[in-house]
Parts: sequence; structure tokens; C-alpha cells
Amino acid sequence: RKFNCYVGIAPFEKKSGTSINGKSKVSNLANKKLKTLLYNGAYAAARYDTEIKTYYTIKISQGKEHNSVINAIACKLVARLFAVIKRQTPYVSIFLQNFYQKNLVMS
Repeated sequence: RKFNCYVGIAPFEKKSGTSINGKSKVSNLANKKLKTLLYNGAYAAARYDTEIKTYYTIKISQGKEHNSVINAIACKLVARLFAVIKRQTPYVSIFLQNFYQKNLVMS
């Protein structure tokens, strides 16, 4: 979470008391170079990675905005990165197994 804040991809709520509520926004105070690199990776992942592509189409069909979905994908990429570093193992995809199991149970 701290790295997401540093890069500028962590959303912050915009509230003013109880009467004025705005959309969540990301901070302008960020490492712009890292943020650009993460967004480029998120765009590529949304286009070519099957897990992320499925996630992107689901979120867009739910009515989410394109930029907020790309931001969420960038957060997912950071989470993957830190998981791989922490575990000292290559990335293992389990999203599709869980996705298909949930859909089979719901059907």
C-alpha cells in the first residue's frame, strides 16, 4: 500500500463533511516515471494477459470507468510483483481456476 501511494495509484476518497462526496482520486504527488511505466504495463496486460483481460472485461461490463480499471490493474501488477519477490518463486496463475470454480458453483 505504501508503494502504491508513492507511485500514485492508490485511490483516496474525496469527502468534505457529510454533505459533499466526490469520486475517489489518485494523488498528484507521485513518482511520475514509475506511474507511467506501471500504466504502460497495465495497458499491455489488459490487452494480452488472459487473466487481466477477463478482469478488465468484467469490470467494464459492470459499468466501471476505463481509467479506474486500468488503475486497479496497475495495483494488481504491483501486488504480483511484491508476492513474487516475497516468496522468491515464479508467478503462478490461480485466477482462472478460482474464476471457473465460482462460475460452476453459481450456475
